[in-house]
Amino acid sequence: MSYKWRTCPTEIKNFISHIHKEITKIINDDLVGFYLHGSLAMGGFNPDSSDLDLLAVTNQSLTVQKKRELAAFFLKTSNSPYPIEISYLNREQLKNWQHPCPFDFHYSEFWRERYVNDLLKGTYEFLNEEINTDPDLAAHFTILNKRGICVAGEPIVDVFPTVPRSDYISSIMGDFKDCLRCIEEDPVYCVLNVIRVYWYLKEGVISSKEEAGNWGLVTLPQEFNTTVSKVVGSYTSQNDAYEFTDEELIRLRDYIADCVEGLLV
Repeated sequence: MSYKWRTCPTEIKNFISHIHKEITKIINDDLVGFYLHGSLAMGGFNPDSSDLDLLAVTNQSLTVQKKRELAAFFLKTSNSPYPIEISYLNREQLKNWQHPCPFDFHYSEFWRERYVNDLLKGTYEFLNEEINTDPDLAAHFTILNKRGICVAGEPIVDVFPTVPRSDYISSIMGDFKDCLRCIEEDPVYCVLNVIRVYWYLKEGVISSKEEAGNWGLVTLPQEFNTTVSKVVGSYTSQNDAYEFTDEELIRLRDYIADCVEGLLV
């Protein structure tokens, strides 16, 4: 079963409330706002597989010590029980939009080993004063502005800039190209992502992966119905019984790639 924020179980809301409470302590009440985007905001959150997609905004930039405290907290909290992906930005970074957007701190499970090493070894290879940029933030902000949730703090419209359509497309096309390459290795994630990019370019709809899959079932040519049905079934139920052939995935991939290319011309 999948969920959205307003109707999700209390345990999910309590988990997010716990994150908010603890990070507020760490940054000494400097939090402007705490925001939810992604599958739980739009609907389609699967407790067995989905990330919690979060954004936090502060008044001041984070010190290295605060970054290390946040890293320690998320290493302990993420995957207990839900994986967390969160980016921290300060007001100055949001004042004048640029793509890719700078940020202060990021945590996802992809970064776990790096942060563990920095904290255990006392090194500063990843947790340091450097300001990095992330092209994915253009997509996160667009989704947040359209369908996001303000969990606490100032309203979304008062904090986040409007992202130009060209920057949003640039952001989602990076993942789209990765999915075209990796569709045979990760068919469920990749099929749903390429479909939702196609849907956006075709009709301007900002969708969750589950919504995109359901749209694909009624919109794509009938020859792809079985493949998309298996993908949606796998995503919503985490049923590993579905099998995919390389041939069916490549046919679907090539069809959507051609459609997207035509829309980008």
